[in-house]
Amino acid sequence: MIRVMVVDDHPIVRAGIVGLLDTEPDFEVIAEAQSGEQAIELVPTVRPDVVLMDLRMPGMGGVEATRRIAEWAAGAAADGPVRVLVFTTYEDDDQILAAIEAGAGGYLVKAAPAEELAAGVRAVAAGQTVLAPSVAAALATAARGRASESGAGDASGPRGASAPGDATRVGGASAPTGTGERGAAGGERASDPSPRLTARETEILALVAEGLSNPEIAARLFIGESTVKTHLLHVFEKLAVSDRTRAVIRAMQLDLI
Repeated sequence: MIRVMVVDDHPIVRAGIVGLLDTEPDFEVIAEAQSGEQAIELVPTVRPDVVLMDLRMPGMGGVEATRRIAEWAAGAAADGPVRVLVFTTYEDDDQILAAIEAGAGGYLVKAAPAEELAAGVRAVAAGQTVLAPSVAAALATAARGRASESGAGDASGPRGASAPGDATRVGGASAPTGTGERGAAGGERASDPSPRLTARETEILALVAEGLSNPEIAARLFIGESTVKTHLLHVFEKLAVSDRTRAVIRAMQLDLI
C-alpha cells in the first residue's frame, strides 16, 4: 500500500485529488495539508511514502516545502524514504527546475488524466523521477539554455561547468506514458566525443523532445511501439544515459536535435 499525503490550498481541488486517489486499490491517503507550513509539520508524524505537492500556495510555496521535506527525509531515521511529487497547474521552466532541484521526485500537471497521476505516484514511490511529457520538453529546453550559459562562462575563465546530475534527480526522469525505463542517475561526461545517431534515431528523439509518448511517436511514424522503444534504447546506449529525458537534454547539449 502506497501512503499518500495531499498538499493543496484549495479545498475543492484537494478533495478532488483525494477522490481520485481513493479509487486506486493500492493507495491510502493518510493526510491532507492546506499549506507548505502544515505539510512540513505533518510529514514527520504521518510518514507518507509520497507527498503530492501543489506548487503555488500562500505563505510557504511548494518548492520550499519540498526542499524542507527532502532535507528532513535525508536525515531522518524513517522506515522508508519520503518522496515528493509536484502536482500543479503550472509548467513554468524556472519552477520546474526549482522543484526538481529542491528534491522533488517528479512534476505532473493537473490537466493530466487520472491514470497518469496514478502511474506517477506509483513511479515516484518506486524511486523513479517522473515528468509529464510537456514538462520534460520544457525542462530539456531550459537545461540546454543553462548549458549554453555555462559554456560561455568557461570561455572566460578556468571554471568548469557541470551537467545536471543526481542532485537535481533529472537523471531518473521518465514520462508515465513512456517506455517505462527505470531511472539510473549518472552524470554524462562533457569531454566524450559526440556520438552519431541514425536519421531514424534523431527523428524519434526529436519527437520525444516535443513531449510525445512512445505510442504517439509510433502513430506519427507509422511504426510499431516496440520499434520506437528499440531505437530509444540504442539512443540511450550511444548517449550514455538511462532515460528519455536525460537523452533529450544530452542531445540538445550536443546539438544533435
